[in-house]
Amino acid sequence: MRQIGFLGLGVMGLPMAKNLVKKSGCSVLGYDVVPEQTAAFQAAGGVAVEDPTEIYRSCQIIFQILPTHPVIIHSVEQAVQYGKPGGIVVDLSSTAPDIILDLFQKTQAAGMSLVDAPVSGGNPMAAAGTLAIMAGGERDAFETVKPLLSCMGTPVYTGGPASGSVTKLVNNMIGGAVLVAIAEGYAFAAKAGIDLQTTFDATRGGFAGGPLYDNKVPKLIRRDYEPGARIAVHRKDILNAKHYAHHLGVDLPMTDVVLHVMDWMADNGHINEDQIAMVKYYEDKMDVTVGQDA
Repeated sequence: MRQIGFLGLGVMGLPMAKNLVKKSGCSVLGYDVVPEQTAAFQAAGGVAVEDPTEIYRSCQIIFQILPTHPVIIHSVEQAVQYGKPGGIVVDLSSTAPDIILDLFQKTQAAGMSLVDAPVSGGNPMAAAGTLAIMAGGERDAFETVKPLLSCMGTPVYTGGPASGSVTKLVNNMIGGAVLVAIAEGYAFAAKAGIDLQTTFDATRGGFAGGPLYDNKVPKLIRRDYEPGARIAVHRKDILNAKHYAHHLGVDLPMTDVVLHVMDWMADNGHINEDQIAMVKYYEDKMDVTVGQDA
């Protein structure tokens, strides 16, 4: 049985790794710095390891979904150090395009491949195995890992190295703007004194509706800020977009607004809540309470 590795068993990584275990027919080795996450992975049929070096040494295909650029860079460098020619690292993280391009060169020099394959859909779609997966890199490497990516969602080949990462930035720039617009609209509705559930029922089938609307508005109405996806993670993509926009020499005025709201959330201790908690910014500005605790 082929062994594949999975590094990072967090809110997104754990359900993704579980789907690999369930659907791939491979032995999946997993590692996380949090022992409880590793234990949950093992309970689902994965093979838990105490040292990630074991994954770098023994797995020709390594998936990683990691929280910060230093950790992402270190992991790929470890894969290069301990891995073998022909190995493929699939970075599922939200990683800046310029960092992906640098890591791609390092893997190429070692006779390995890097596929940048960030995901979108949050924890519910990670659990369901229906994530959107945007994959850049060498076409042959993508085709090799595509059946495994398909265990976690719908992979689309976006082109050369870093194209997946750029596509994810586009996705999260748009998603961030929509989330801020939802927060603003429902704060406006609350201030106007109309019923939020009725507002949702009346609008969800209209132009504003869609999967994001259906997922987030009920949470807003219940004041449920338990993260399906944390503002902190989304904010990292917004910062990456701003950084890459500077590289391209363009302005992102809508993204500036999103970052302003997210920065307020960080300054006021809400950065690890669900994205829809950004309604708190508008509660503060409009002096209104939006929704009711469940």
